[in-house]
Amino acid sequence: MDENTERLNRVFAALADPTRRDLVARLAGTDATVGELAQPYDMSLQAISKHVKVLEEAGLVTRSKNAQRRPVHLDAAVFDLMTKWIERYRRKAEERYRRLDALLGRMVEDEDHKHTRTEDAS
Repeated sequence: MDENTERLNRVFAALADPTRRDLVARLAGTDATVGELAQPYDMSLQAISKHVKVLEEAGLVTRSKNAQRRPVHLDAAVFDLMTKWIERYRRKAEERYRRLDALLGRMVEDEDHKHTRTEDAS
C-alpha cells in the first residue's frame, strides 16, 4: 500500500468517531488546548487527550511543542488529500450515471420508434 493510501486509511478511521469529528469541526474555527477542547464533553481530560492523539497520528492536527499552552492546530492540508480521493470517485460515479442516462434515453427512443412504426403499419 502506498503512503497516501495508508494516510487516508488513518484519516478516515480517525474521523469515524463522532467525538473526533466534532473536535475537528471546533478546531476549524480556532486552535484550542486539550483542556479547552474537553470542556463541553462529559469525559475525562485523558479521554479527550487520547482522541487528540488519534487525530494527531492521522495527520489531522498538530500540537505546538514550544508553547506553554500547547494548542492543538487543525492541519487543513490533509483535507486536500481527502478531497482528491473523494473527487476521483465522485467523477467515476457521475460518469456511470451519465452512461446509464444515455442508455435509458436510447431505450426510450427505441421504444418510441417501435411504437411509431406499429401505428404507421396499422
